[in-house]
Order: sequence, then C-alpha cells, then structure tokens
Amino acid sequence: MDDVLLSVSDFVDLTNQTLEYAYPSVAIVGEVAEYRVSQGKWVSFKLKDDGAIIGCFMGIYQLRVPIENGMKIVVMGQPRLNPKWGTFTVSVRSVKPVGEGSIKKGFDLLKAKLEAEGLFSSDRKRSLPSVPQSVAVITSTESAAYADFTRILNERWGGLRVEVAHTQVQGQPAADQIIRAIRYFNNLEVLPEVLIIIRGGGSAEDLATFNDEPLTREIAGSRIPTLVGVGHEVDHTLADMVSDVRAATPTHAAETLVPDRQEIIRRVRLQVEGAGNAYRQYITYYVESTRQQLDRVHDQIHEHYEKARERLALLKGAVAQLNPDNVLKRGYALLRGRHEVGQTIVIETVNEVIEAEVQHVTRK
Repeated sequence: MDDVLLSVSDFVDLTNQTLEYAYPSVAIVGEVAEYRVSQGKWVSFKLKDDGAIIGCFMGIYQLRVPIENGMKIVVMGQPRLNPKWGTFTVSVRSVKPVGEGSIKKGFDLLKAKLEAEGLFSSDRKRSLPSVPQSVAVITSTESAAYADFTRILNERWGGLRVEVAHTQVQGQPAADQIIRAIRYFNNLEVLPEVLIIIRGGGSAEDLATFNDEPLTREIAGSRIPTLVGVGHEVDHTLADMVSDVRAATPTHAAETLVPDRQEIIRRVRLQVEGAGNAYRQYITYYVESTRQQLDRVHDQIHEHYEKARERLALLKGAVAQLNPDNVLKRGYALLRGRHEVGQTIVIETVNEVIEAEVQHVTRK
C-alpha cells in the first residue's frame, strides 16, 4: 500500500480532525509549570506529572480561578497540533484546582486580588429591607437546602412573593448558570427587593463554584441587594464575602431575610402591656396629683374665707360702735351751763331738759 502524500498543512488539518473526532474533549490532571500571560490576553503553561509534560494554551478570559506554578489542576480542553509551531498542545476551555492545597491557593490568590479592588469593603455593602415583599432565589430546587429555606421562610413569616431560578450549584456549568440567573433578575422591569443565592454544605471542590471570579464579580455588580448562604457555618466562599449580607447556612439565610412573626407578636404584646401599665401608672399619678392640688386649693380657699370672715366681724364691730342708735341706747348728758352752788356743779340730764322744755311750752 502506497503512503499517502500530504502537505504539512494537510497533515496538521488531518491530525486535528482525527483528534477532534476521537477526543472532542479531554480532562487532564497535572501540576502547573512555566505559567505565563502574554499581552494581557493569552495564558500558556505546561501541565506535568512524573512521567510527561504537555503544553496548554487558553484565553485569559477563560481563566476563572487564578493559578500559579506548582498548583495541581484539572484542565478541560481539546488536544491539537499547533499549525504555527508544530507542537502538540491542549486548547484549554476551563481550569479547576484540585486537592485541598491547590484549591486553597487559588482561593487565596483571587481573594487578595478582589480585596485589593475593594470588593469586600463594608462601605459598598447595602442593607436588606426589614420585611421584603418580593424576593428572587437562585438555587437547585431539588436540593435539601431549598426545602429547608422555604420551610423556615413560611414558618417565620409567609406571604412573600418568591421567584426561583433553578440552577446547578456545583460542577462546571454551575457558575455560568448562576450568572445568567443573576442577569435575568437584574434586567426585570420591576426588581425584586432581595436576591438570594443558597447552597447546602459540601467539600471544598463542591463549593468551588462559589469561588469563581466571574460569578463573584457578577454578585458584586448586582443592582439588587444580595444575600448569600452557601455551605455550613465554617465555610467561607468569595461569593458570600462579596455579597451585601452573608448567611452562615441556607436556613440562616431564611432567618436573616424575615423576622419571626410569633416573636414580633410576643414583643408587641409585651410592648402593649408595658404601655398599658405605664398609662395606668401615669393616670394614677395624675389623679393623685390632681387630688393633692384640689386639697391645696380647698385649704387656701378655706383660709381666705376664715380671714375674710374675721375681717368682716371686725368691720361689723367698728360699724356697730359708730351707730348713733347704739350710742343713744347707752345714754348721755347735755351740759347746758354751770351753776355754782357752793362747790357743786349741777348737770341736767337730757330727760330733765326735755321735760323742762315741754312744761315751758305748755305754760305758754
């Protein structure tokens, strides 16, 4: 059988077609080496293990978690023969750190980057309404976390208008699905009052979705105030760090979102009872104070009355003393002249004078 004669270009094309057909997508795990960024657009690095090494190439926009030399990662991509350099490479579509050390390293690198940009600053955090009327939830509706969230929400308050976007919450498609859901709610004509993202607990790899850089930035840029409750209380993701309010768990997210109706009723009852007691005390005090004031006024009026009565009695006595009738009743003498008979002065009384005058007139 004669060998097929191919040009270099045809050989490269044939090889790439064969690879694309046989291996449309491969997942390769290895350690990063010779990592570099070119022109702020392209990322290249070697992926190696103890027995081999292979080149990898990707656009920087596809790198959703920072990597550096020595990190262990899994790349998803397609093997290709580079027509320009004649080298065998993997055209990478996505990168994911694996292993506790590499996952933590990627987390720390991105956290430092976002922190330097001020995305975790408390100054940009918004508060949530005390009792929202409409909320949007992004989660897997098949998860126990969603069931717990809705149960607690209904037990504590109820009556909210809840719109839910069902997404994956782990795995490669999850971050992009959540991003699309965030954009959907932010583009509504009437925005929900709160945007909630929840997921139950899991391993570091399970929660890696919520350390995705584009997702983290999408949460930070949301027009709607965000509440994120991912994992257990000890878990911390970049998504909840950049959110306006962090909840320790999905259950805690429901408790944070709405108050407990029964607790509010209990507090209102206590306030009403306290106000009633306070008003009763005030009324009792007011009545007693008024009674004391009336007693003081009564005493003052009585005192003025007694003083006025005493003064009136004094005035009546003085008038009585000046009444001529009273003076006449006591009797008095009229001195008409003095007749000295020896040393005796004769004083005639009024009656005597009147009688003498009467007799004198009669004789005439």
